[in-house]
Amino acid sequence: MSDTRSLAVGDTIGILGGGQLGRMLALAAANLGLKTHIYCPDPASPAFDVAYACTVADYEDEDALEGFARSCGAITYEFENVPGKTAAFLEGLGALRPGARALEVSQDRLFEKEFLTSAGVAIAPFADISSEADLKAALDKFGGKGVLKTRRFGYDGKGQVMIRKPEDAEGALEKLGNAPAVLEGLIAFDREVSVIVARDVNGTCSAYELTENRHVNHILDTSTVPANASDALRTSAHDMALRIAASLDYVGVMGVEMFVVPGADGEEILVNEIAPRVHNSGHWTQDACLCSQFEQHIRAVAGWALGSCERHSDVVMHNLIGDQVNAWPDVLKEPNAKLHLYGKAEARPGRKMGHVNRISPRS
Repeated sequence: MSDTRSLAVGDTIGILGGGQLGRMLALAAANLGLKTHIYCPDPASPAFDVAYACTVADYEDEDALEGFARSCGAITYEFENVPGKTAAFLEGLGALRPGARALEVSQDRLFEKEFLTSAGVAIAPFADISSEADLKAALDKFGGKGVLKTRRFGYDGKGQVMIRKPEDAEGALEKLGNAPAVLEGLIAFDREVSVIVARDVNGTCSAYELTENRHVNHILDTSTVPANASDALRTSAHDMALRIAASLDYVGVMGVEMFVVPGADGEEILVNEIAPRVHNSGHWTQDACLCSQFEQHIRAVAGWALGSCERHSDVVMHNLIGDQVNAWPDVLKEPNAKLHLYGKAEARPGRKMGHVNRISPRS
């Protein structure tokens, strides 16, 4: 069972990672009268601009980590590739929320799929791949098609090979550096959706409304709420997200990515993956809800009561990728648009520089 201690106003939350998610978490914490201490090896981290304290050190520097932990009432993280050894070390020093178990599961695609199966949620068929023989056997089982993904460190389309015909399989493992991999059966999904779920230290769960997501070049482009979905589909998606959070004894906000697929009895939901942190597809909550995903996460990490997940407006969130950020003066002229910029110095291709929430009266 999770540590249920609560922080007091004025206490400090430590955040591993100094990117835009850490920045927005720090801003949310400040609004609640809490301080943040950002730990990141990159001295140019955008979260440093808005934090009470900062530490620039390697994630495996135990002396620096101990000093960081001693200054914080609780610790969280803004990205899921925190080294497992680091998470375990910090968990031994105090309240790490979410716990190290969430990282262990989400960092390895095989572990993640085995966990999701044990949690009783529907997922695509998968196979553990460590050799060409494994790949051939799995492709035979999956009708010659699938997505080959490294078990670790893949995101935004990196670390994966699409296999649609026999020649795609030739050298596929080599393209991934012969790293341990997972083959996922190719799913004829209609659209991608997600649920942002929150769980507090006492086990109370709540979830935001189902979100419909559109990707371009494997990077999230837009998130739209309300999603195109039946009430039954929304309920199924929420139930799965709540079940996952409870099964992990999770504390904080989590993103659960899903596919909507045609089924014999109508559309069905398959869980794709989980992200044990605030999530890009939840950015719409900043301006369409009274309590954003960032405030919600801070509340949970502090051991406080969760806020409402209800939305007051319809919304479309649009990521500003690379030089799209240069359109910010035009966005400021839009009466229904709220601009969020991340303070990154260089607009590189594929880099998330900011986002826009365009809201309208709730339908």
